[in-house]
Amino acid sequence: MVNVIDAFMRGLEKPLILWLISQGPRHGYELIKEVKRLTGQKLKPGVLYPLLYQLEGEGFLAGEWIRKGRRELKRYHLTEKGKTLLAKVRGFFSNPIRIVIADLLSETEKK
Repeated sequence: MVNVIDAFMRGLEKPLILWLISQGPRHGYELIKEVKRLTGQKLKPGVLYPLLYQLEGEGFLAGEWIRKGRRELKRYHLTEKGKTLLAKVRGFFSNPIRIVIADLLSETEKK
């Protein structure tokens, strides 16, 4: 049987990653921690890094290597093309889908 939560998360991975990076430059491990904090779901490195490489290859993200202690990490930020894509995603989540999402998040039962 398909895990509904996993299936739902797969559909939100790109928008969530774009949004998180729009909040400030981040490297992969920071993204994994933030997704876990926000959703309670672990975003596996085998899913995240190919997604980051794809978004970078398509020009939505740009990465720069930084040194943190003895390690080198690739920190990503949105490009102008990425900001445009995020704006389109935000537009998609406006009404009427916003009403559906709000209803899904509602804690009160409708009768």
